[in-house]
Amino acid sequence: MITGRDIIIVGQQPWDVEIGSNCKNIALEFSKHNRVLYVNSALDRVSLMKGSSDPKILKRNNIIKHKELGLVQINSSMWNLYPDTIIESINWIKIHSLFKFLNRINNERFAKSILSAVQELGFTNYILFNDNDLFRSFHLKELLKPILTVYYSRDYMLAVDYWKRHGEKLEPKLIADSDVCVANSTYLADYCRKFNPHSYYVGQGCELDLFTNFASTKLPSDVQRIPGLKIGYVGALSGMRLDISLLLDIAKAKPNWSILLVGPEDEMFLTSELHDLSNVYFLGAKSPSLLPDYIQAFDICLNPQVVSQVTIGNYPRKIDEYLAMGKPVVATSTPFMEAVFSNHTYLAKTVPEYIHLIEKAQTENNIERVNSRRAFASTHTWENSVAEIYKAILKHL
Repeated sequence: MITGRDIIIVGQQPWDVEIGSNCKNIALEFSKHNRVLYVNSALDRVSLMKGSSDPKILKRNNIIKHKELGLVQINSSMWNLYPDTIIESINWIKIHSLFKFLNRINNERFAKSILSAVQELGFTNYILFNDNDLFRSFHLKELLKPILTVYYSRDYMLAVDYWKRHGEKLEPKLIADSDVCVANSTYLADYCRKFNPHSYYVGQGCELDLFTNFASTKLPSDVQRIPGLKIGYVGALSGMRLDISLLLDIAKAKPNWSILLVGPEDEMFLTSELHDLSNVYFLGAKSPSLLPDYIQAFDICLNPQVVSQVTIGNYPRKIDEYLAMGKPVVATSTPFMEAVFSNHTYLAKTVPEYIHLIEKAQTENNIERVNSRRAFASTHTWENSVAEIYKAILKHL
């Protein structure tokens, strides 16, 4: 464990983001024994122009105009900084040398705001923790002069066009220049190790209390009349991440099975043939507090992800949520899933394998397997993941 240190965190997701965030969970865990400054990304000019009525944009603009304070205390040892600066929107620029020049200016503005907060809080000999922030934080090691820098890789950013254009050149340099790299999947740890030998797999934490303490046996009202074997998925329904054709083939091959999809749909799902099938049920987005009710209603839980650069190295949180409730899980096989979850899930690559393993998962389910799944999921805590981050830091501090 690391205690009594000052830690600055920069990253992709601001503190006021609504969705779950690895970085926010890590920050809270850090703050149990250290002082933490969690820095929101600086407001960029295009966002200001497009979102003038957005309360979040208005707040940031008020802080830039010094109408509101930008430093907010989260708990007794943690603060959230809204930078009092604006940065230019430059990622559209194709000439890399020009992008680099302007990105340096953005970094200098960002760093100046951070250093002002550091001085106000009296932070010294601080550690800089960077959550996948390739551009805005590229020069912060030089500008902030931390005692140690940590790069946290939780997604393969270069699979997305926005990050790929300049990120292909910048991210390897950022990884190589960091003192330590940590990743939430073995795939991403191996990727970072190509550029920095001090790269470590640190696992992933999950907030599982909602799922481990669930005791209700009542089916949700919109599930009660759904017949047959209930095979379900909870989460955002994104065609970039989930295999629509796989779901179609399973539903057509097994019309006596019911496929339940719980979550908001993107355009690819909204326009898919799945809506034409009588045994596929779109139940819509649900409050996070209701998700255990739906998982409990499933006979089999699915994670039918597309295997691509976007997904191949990611850590799917929902697997732990399913397992925390003791549910049989059939998921798409990836190197990471095979390395971490193979003993507690059924992993398939083809439609016939999916169908066979769904049937197998149903017949093999028993109380011993239920308890084993729950016990395994319970080891994936933020305390354990951050302990691994501490180990990696202590090797180089």
